[in-house]
Amino acid sequence: MDKSLVRPRSLVREAASLRAGVPTPAVHVDRLCARIEQVDPLIHAFVPEPGRADRLQAEARALVARHPDPAQAPPLYGVAVGIKDIVHVDGLPTHGGSLLPPGVLAGPQAAVVDRLRAAGALVAGKTVTAEFAGSAPGRTRNPHRPEHTPGGSSSGSAAAVAAGLVPLAIGTQTIGSVIRPAAYCGVVGFRPTFGRIPTAGVIPNAPSFDTVGLFTADLAGAALAAPLLCDDWDHAAGPGGAANGGAWADGAPVLGVPVGPYLDRAGPAARQAFDRQLALLAARGLTVRRLDLLPDFDELERQAQTVNRFEMAASHTDWFARFGELYRPETVASIRHGRTVDPADRAAALRARTAFRERLAERRHRAGVDLLLAPSATGPAPLGLDSTGSAVMSLPWSYAGLPALSLPAGVTAAGLPLGLQVVGEAGADERLLALAAVLERVLDGS
Repeated sequence: MDKSLVRPRSLVREAASLRAGVPTPAVHVDRLCARIEQVDPLIHAFVPEPGRADRLQAEARALVARHPDPAQAPPLYGVAVGIKDIVHVDGLPTHGGSLLPPGVLAGPQAAVVDRLRAAGALVAGKTVTAEFAGSAPGRTRNPHRPEHTPGGSSSGSAAAVAAGLVPLAIGTQTIGSVIRPAAYCGVVGFRPTFGRIPTAGVIPNAPSFDTVGLFTADLAGAALAAPLLCDDWDHAAGPGGAANGGAWADGAPVLGVPVGPYLDRAGPAARQAFDRQLALLAARGLTVRRLDLLPDFDELERQAQTVNRFEMAASHTDWFARFGELYRPETVASIRHGRTVDPADRAAALRARTAFRERLAERRHRAGVDLLLAPSATGPAPLGLDSTGSAVMSLPWSYAGLPALSLPAGVTAAGLPLGLQVVGEAGADERLLALAAVLERVLDGS
């Protein structure tokens, strides 16, 4: 590993420094662009952009004009953010990781970008995505081991944060496209409850699952960004809020482990690390309960893929009819598969999802479980760039629309990161972040 490629930056510290006036946005942009020019040719996290430095300096000047006193500026004043290239940004083209002609995919700026810019952020650029947030990989390499995949489909966003190009990046998750690349790249990935961040202005993959998420170096960064991006954030219930009451004011959270065919999908390295993590958490006084939550996991997987493929084909009806010869083989296969799905099968799978959500919530409540834990991925990032890895460890939680985090949780002997997946209850994103902060401290040994 070239250690110069892995240099994640704290969003909290960077935001505080910029609001203190050190550095100025102009100096910050110079440093940002120098880092991108130095590192990005090695990992390809960003979509190439001629004139990036000039654009960012113009945006920095406009930001200073709007907020001459940085101490009174909004919370992300001057912070540079990476935006996945299926998310529309005014002034930047959207390619979706594809070869479709410029302008075909154009649309109004995404709501999440509106919120970032209102919070004072600068858009560092578009980050590389797998084609249309599917399975055809982009060019991005893993900063920890450039010969390994960074995961996908939000590959560029995860790698950009891991490499310290930006302290915050936006991704999307349909099945595993935030949690898995966060784990592979050794950063925090946060996928909120389905619908908590508006998807307006985002190219759809499977609208029944598509969720906007984010990457940061640590959980404190996610806790800073989430309230600015999510609808109706309850600060009293989040990290540091009065309802949180400090460390275990209402008792330590109970942790649930979904044993059975789902957990059996994790490979040896992931399972061994997960067992060590559970033992460490139990040694620190946390209750761990093993639950048979997903006995029908194979059927659950089939239902999720039924919805995913049907909706992906529907989302691309017009573009594929006009430009199908420009699509990559992996995407073509998914779309053609989706065209064979009977609409009645998709409707049945969505009804089954509702029943699964209700059954899962009831079983969690009956067992008194606050958080579900699982490996973030089936193992460390695989060797090679022709695949983004398996999303299966995220599948049940994405299918149910539950909020989830990937926390960095050690490395393999080869130096590849591993992640711990922490799953909350629907709509309780604030509580997930608050409770996960203690898990992060235990895993960090503090």
